[in-house]
Amino acid sequence: MKNKTQKKIKLDESETPEEQMLFTSLRVSDWTGFLGQGQVKESLKIGIAAAKKRKEAIEHILLYGPPGLGKTTLSHIIAKEMGSNIRVTSGPAIERAGDLASILTNLENGDVLFIDEVHRLSKVVEETLYPAMEDFALDIVLGKGPSARTLRLDLPRFTIIGATTRIGLMSAPLRDRFGVVHRLNFYDPKDLEKIIENAAKKLKVSIDKESIKQISKRARGTPRIGLKLLKRARDFAQVKGEGKITEKLVHEALKMLEVDSMGLDGSDRRFMKSIIEKHGGGPVGLETIASTISEDIGTIEEVIEPYLLQLGFIKRTNRGRVATKAAYEHLGISYPHFEKDKKQQKLI
Repeated sequence: MKNKTQKKIKLDESETPEEQMLFTSLRVSDWTGFLGQGQVKESLKIGIAAAKKRKEAIEHILLYGPPGLGKTTLSHIIAKEMGSNIRVTSGPAIERAGDLASILTNLENGDVLFIDEVHRLSKVVEETLYPAMEDFALDIVLGKGPSARTLRLDLPRFTIIGATTRIGLMSAPLRDRFGVVHRLNFYDPKDLEKIIENAAKKLKVSIDKESIKQISKRARGTPRIGLKLLKRARDFAQVKGEGKITEKLVHEALKMLEVDSMGLDGSDRRFMKSIIEKHGGGPVGLETIASTISEDIGTIEEVIEPYLLQLGFIKRTNRGRVATKAAYEHLGISYPHFEKDKKQQKLI
């Protein structure tokens, strides 16, 4: 018999032990503590209130956007507000249809199943999930060949919360089965400052206002990055200072981490310098850049480029990547004043 006292099971663990300790200790557990994402929060609050009035499970929810913006935190808050247990897994962890069947048959009425990186579910698992999401039923094939037959198992009314950083890789049938779809956006500096201030209180570390501003400026609009920088600054203050985080110590800590005033790290600057210094500012192909800086193409596309594109430091053209005037200025390199071919400037 299933243990009724078990409130939460973790079926997959993709974070490092350091990240588990950091984000478990600093993760907020209610709407009051969750700052930013105002429109998303308001919509979810209305959906939760309506579902509770009808005494039903809330519709399946899909949260997408860049990593570190609070998709997992939101899923836990939703489950708490619904008064439900939450089960946590990820797309890569569910390898076979049998794995999914095992998870679904162990759910109780009103439970929340959180699937991180839902776009990485296999095709077979996806097709098994369709009737479960729509009809709350599971179709199981018994036997093989001519004697094979299908058995339909009824499932409790549950809610799936899917999270993904790449919604474009999700199949349309799976995406359409989520009744609520929200995109999480980057945070503005004011919200990040408040998040860092609250986290410092939880960590019981003294920090001044200017230090909070400096960390939030370098957090790239992402709470997860801001919290990591806060912990590194705390470590630095405890070893090099007197335990209090000051502006001077923050600058020293971030300099050691190679994080500059715009939040760019060594990999970001190396990427831009390779375009400027070794390829004349571009256009240059992605494979050429990857070989130049000895970096994986996937890492460049998914980790390095998004923030540089957001800042306007690089452009993607039909002939390759091009460094902009802003990139030259940020790196302190003289910008060559010559006319570029308009075809090279055509964005793709």
